[in-house]
Amino acid sequence: MKTLIVITGPTAVGKTALCLDVARHFSIPIINADSRQVYRDMAIGTAAPTEEQLRQVRHYFVGTLALDEYYSASVYEQQVLALLQQLFATSDYALLSGGP
Repeated sequence: MKTLIVITGPTAVGKTALCLDVARHFSIPIINADSRQVYRDMAIGTAAPTEEQLRQVRHYFVGTLALDEYYSASVYEQQVLALLQQLFATSDYALLSGGP
């Protein structure tokens, strides 16, 4: 059975550390679900993962867009569903995390 692990909560409650532990345990990447962390020029106020944390575990949808690029919940949904299909082809688990 394929399982999507979802870790959510407000900024600065320790989601990143928990996600890194879970991702390492299951040898899986982290799929970002924070609407601001997807932009590469919005590090302040978003608690985006540090460069070191990004090196430790593969992250998707972190710092991938410029501020002026169009993005929507619909586009995100399509991209995540496609990614999950790829990830579940090689793993029984996937991890999604973000704030409310």
